[in-house]
Amino acid sequence: MEAVIPYLMTISKFVLIALSICVLVRCIRSMLSERYEAETWGYIRVDDTVIPITHWENIIGRSTSADIRLLNPGIGRVHAVLTRSDQGVWKIYDIFSKGGVWVNGEKVRLNGIRLNHGDIINLGGSCVRFLDIGKSRRAELEAQRSFAGKNVSPSLTLLELTVFQLFLLLQHVISAEPQYLSAISLGFICLMVMQWTCYNSMRLINRSGFEVETIAFYLTTLGMSVAAASTPEDMYKQILLTIVSVILFLVSGWWLRNLKRTSSARIPIGATALVLLAVNVLFSDAVFGAKNWLEFGGYSFQPSELIKFAYIYVGAATLDSLYRKQNLFGFIVFSALCVVALALIGDFGTALIFFVSFLVISFMRSGSIATVFLAISGAGLAGFLAVMVKPYIAQRFMSWGHVWEDVYNTGYQQTRAMSAAASGGLFGKGAGQGWLNSIFAANTDMVFAVISEELGLIIALCMMLSILTLAFFAVRSARQGRSAYYAIAACASMSMLLTQMALNVFGSLDILPFTGVTFPFVSRGGSSLISCWMLMAFVKAADNRKSASFAVRPGKKSKTSEEAEENPYCEYQPDYLHKTDEDENELFDSDFEDLPPYFNPYDDFDEDDDDEGAWS
Repeated sequence: MEAVIPYLMTISKFVLIALSICVLVRCIRSMLSERYEAETWGYIRVDDTVIPITHWENIIGRSTSADIRLLNPGIGRVHAVLTRSDQGVWKIYDIFSKGGVWVNGEKVRLNGIRLNHGDIINLGGSCVRFLDIGKSRRAELEAQRSFAGKNVSPSLTLLELTVFQLFLLLQHVISAEPQYLSAISLGFICLMVMQWTCYNSMRLINRSGFEVETIAFYLTTLGMSVAAASTPEDMYKQILLTIVSVILFLVSGWWLRNLKRTSSARIPIGATALVLLAVNVLFSDAVFGAKNWLEFGGYSFQPSELIKFAYIYVGAATLDSLYRKQNLFGFIVFSALCVVALALIGDFGTALIFFVSFLVISFMRSGSIATVFLAISGAGLAGFLAVMVKPYIAQRFMSWGHVWEDVYNTGYQQTRAMSAAASGGLFGKGAGQGWLNSIFAANTDMVFAVISEELGLIIALCMMLSILTLAFFAVRSARQGRSAYYAIAACASMSMLLTQMALNVFGSLDILPFTGVTFPFVSRGGSSLISCWMLMAFVKAADNRKSASFAVRPGKKSKTSEEAEENPYCEYQPDYLHKTDEDENELFDSDFEDLPPYFNPYDDFDEDDDDEGAWS
């Protein structure tokens, strides 16, 4: 039997690489190659042109970046915002335009005006009509869209991942000490059971997209391997934390289904995050210059990791006051408090991750480059002060790029990480057969090198490609997404994980200063794993492909045609899309009948004024 083991190990190395590539290629093909099919939630009628409304928050203006672009005279570059709640209520807001906004003659004030089907909207002197398609037409349009994952079978991809896990378990069975075999085997078996249970649960509720979960389970599998190789005595704890992470992912997705509920909870969640950070500052003990950990019930956890979800949640939950400057100011204050608390506990790597996410959220919410530059300038000043106050941070910057000059002191960890990564080559030494795990914090801060040594550079690069794939998918979904909340939260979440990955990989290889942050999903640690899975709920919620996200309520068709007749505005179907020009004009003219008189700002509009819609 011993003579066969080297052959099994060699074969498993090639199989693991082939399966890693296959799983990622299939996920990438399914996530990024499918043609985008827009959702339609209503229409804007402009003369003889019908413009579909494809988002729940739409900028109306002349700008090329506007969701509803109107080139009429008097309309500003960014003139108004048209929003829809998840209960189907439409409102329009005037975002400080010079031309103003009226609905049926009533001027739109700060709190906006609710819209009904057929309302006339006057934008700086240009009249358009709002048309709501309602539930029945919405269900018809949804039926015409293609299901997510139609080109690539998610069950086959998950089967490949399961085989990957079995071969990885085989390597650990060969390498592990006998007393840990049962715990390691149970860990991988539980992981396989969880992913298939999650997949079948999605199928039971008619969800077909499973790529985000597949990639997350792939990375979690690598993290299970790191835990089995470095701390096999804690495998039962790792199993429990993995189960908790997946459950919280599902619960978070369910919670995000209701945007009104989500938005109303931002203040309690933000307050809880600040209280938790305050407890961390006051009661934790410093370890190697940082007070990152709290002990509770025999378990240690890192509050800064758990607060990542709360930070994104609070930053994106601003639907009721979208585009208001005071709301952005409140988020700046919240961000400053978080970063100051992280600085006080000495976790400057996580503070940098929060700052990058702040830039993404603030820009996506305000669209202001000036705000971003101001934030960067403030961060530069704060970084300078931190270096002056905390000498060990300055020491890390001084050793950056010079770790080989002091391999027994400032460069001890990084030089070992680079040596181990190089010794693994393309195919690795085998799971559990590396020596880097004996170095302090290797299974957290230098996990890229651990994977490179044991499983090879190819799988380590696949690990990075997994995060990049999720990031590209989040950006693609944001451009197409139904709600600004989902779009902002998904992009901010992936900016957080991308920054975290870059600091972990490039820091351990001395390309960037060593900050000691974890690699998403893979680094050992329950706090990090939980936060990463919860952030995936944002990415999943942003996926607007048909039947892709469990965080999105499925469309429901009305029960009877009588219901539509009783509520024609709610169940309106724009039949003019199928009529001749003569019939269409007749229908459009009839839509204006019996409406109350409204003020026409054309009477006071000066066409010689600037193109922002100024009033004479």
